[in-house]
Amino acid sequence: MDERRSVLVVEDDKAILRLLRDVFEHENLGVYEAVTGRLGLVEAGSRRPDLVVLDLGLPDIDGKDFLKELRCWSDTPVLVLSARGAETEKVAALDHGADDYLVKPFGVPELLARLRALLRRSEGVRTEYRPLYRFGDVVVDLAGHTVRRQGEVVHLTQVEFRLLSELVKAEGRIVVQSQILRQVWGPGHTGHTHYLRIYMAHLRKKLEANPSVPEYLLTEIGVGCRCLCEQMEEAPKADA
Repeated sequence: MDERRSVLVVEDDKAILRLLRDVFEHENLGVYEAVTGRLGLVEAGSRRPDLVVLDLGLPDIDGKDFLKELRCWSDTPVLVLSARGAETEKVAALDHGADDYLVKPFGVPELLARLRALLRRSEGVRTEYRPLYRFGDVVVDLAGHTVRRQGEVVHLTQVEFRLLSELVKAEGRIVVQSQILRQVWGPGHTGHTHYLRIYMAHLRKKLEANPSVPEYLLTEIGVGCRCLCEQMEEAPKADA
C-alpha cells in the first residue's frame, strides 16, 4: 500500500489484538485500538480511520449495536472478525452495516486480501456524514464527540456524552428508561433508574440555562427522557 492509511481494531482479545496490530503495521497501516464497543465509537469519531475491524463479542455492547450507531454518522468500511459462524449472524451483521465478514480462526492472507479490497473500494472521495444536533445555545457533534455551548466546549464525562447521544438521536421523541439504561450502562442495569435521575441532573447543570426548570432535557416520570432538539443541516465532508 503506497500511502499510510489507518485501521481501527475493536477487539477485546489481547492475543488477537496483538496479532492484528503486527500484521497491519507490517502493511504500513496506522493502527488504533479499542477493547470495548463504546471506546471504539469514540475512537472512530476522533481518529477517522480508513477502515474498522470489528469483533462482535465485545464486553460492553454487541458488535451489531456498534454498527448501528456508527452508521448514524459514518460510512467507514467495516470488516467483521467473529467466531460466530452461523449464516444468521453474518446476515445480521451485514444488515446492520458491515461491509465484509470473516470467521475466526482466519488466515492472514485472506484477511489482508479482504482488507485491501475494502480499502480500494473506499479510495478517492470518501463521504463522512457529521450530524449536528442543536437545542438552545448547545450544539452536539456526535462524530466529533464534542458539545459546545455558546461556542465554548463543554466537558462531559463518557457516560454523560453517551446519555446525551441517545437522547439527541431521538430528536424530541421519548426514549424509554429501559432502552437508555441498556444502551448507556449495559443490559445488567435496566432496573437502575436512579442512574438516570443523577445523570440527567448533571446534563441539565451543564447545558440548561435554568437546570431546575429545564427547557430541553426533559424527564417523563415513569416513562423515559427526551431532548427537544433538531438536527442541523450540514453538507457531507469529503476526504480525499
